[in-house]
Amino acid sequence: MYSLTELGWSSFFEKQGEPNTPLVPARVAEENRSLYRILCEQGEFLAELSGRFRHEIVPRVGLPAVGDWVLARLQPNEERATVHRVLLRKGKFSRKIAGRKTEEQIVAANIDVAFLVTSLNREFNLRRIERYLTLAWDGGAKSVIVLNKADLCEDEDAATLRREMEDAALGVRVILTSAACGDGLAELRSILQPGVTAVFLGSSGVGKSSLINALLGTQQLETQAIRASDDRGRHTTTTRQLLLLPRGGVVIDTPGMRELQLWEASDGIDQTFADIQELAAHCHFRDCRHRTEPGCAVRAAVQADTLDAQRLESFHKLEKEERFLEAKQDAAVRSKRTKELRRMMKSVNRLYRDRGR
Repeated sequence: MYSLTELGWSSFFEKQGEPNTPLVPARVAEENRSLYRILCEQGEFLAELSGRFRHEIVPRVGLPAVGDWVLARLQPNEERATVHRVLLRKGKFSRKIAGRKTEEQIVAANIDVAFLVTSLNREFNLRRIERYLTLAWDGGAKSVIVLNKADLCEDEDAATLRREMEDAALGVRVILTSAACGDGLAELRSILQPGVTAVFLGSSGVGKSSLINALLGTQQLETQAIRASDDRGRHTTTTRQLLLLPRGGVVIDTPGMRELQLWEASDGIDQTFADIQELAAHCHFRDCRHRTEPGCAVRAAVQADTLDAQRLESFHKLEKEERFLEAKQDAAVRSKRTKELRRMMKSVNRLYRDRGR
């Protein structure tokens, strides 16, 4: 049995409930194709979508995701349930779905904190974290960067890498951790208060599941040791799942993401690269692209070594990717409208033909 409060229920969701119906609020803990594991006051249930809901939901983003709150009809004797509705989301971490399709994929829903995990070995990558930060800002979650596996790094080197990360992630809290030694766990727990939902994000093998196991106090999630041949972690987690911490708080474990493409991230880019935006206010041209224009304050900062050239290149890369995505979305909308117009014209023509007979 669970209480709604420990699952993360709040007044935001309470206002969306349907108190005079047999539907009860539940939280999605795991998704496996068309089946969902949900948690509610009555316990744990295996759920599927109602026929009407499945028929009405067209975009993929409307389907339940891990962390979502849903309204479900329970079948207690069978430990089964039927989901009839997904409540509006308070926050999310989403990306463009892998591959060529222009669709949004919700990685985790209704999150308060995004722990962006990297390890202090060969996985350490400032540019990758900038990308994660951009998506986290856009989804409305507070970001915390976790530099894990500090036990594999000399103290002096760890301090240097931490400073580099702090310079790349202005104003974002950076925590050094070691799941093996327990370093930094107290800092993580101070954030994971009752009612707070956090998602652990990062590449495969950076130690997300190991950190969650340490917070749980038990080896609930499967983990593997790093490969001795190349010092890289090995992929273990295969599905996203939501877990409750014994001291309060909710965490969502996620598999490592090989592709992390942006999705409607213009605001996130502005937040992640706030230093570049501040410099841009002093450029000679208001629409300066910071490439070859005269009087560019951003490129002047690079030349003066007060702005990292690779950081500016990362900014350009993410902006270009966002513009390309926007163009694809606009083209998809125009194509959809054209198809709808053609269907309407066919209906009108058919109507006139029928009247003329």
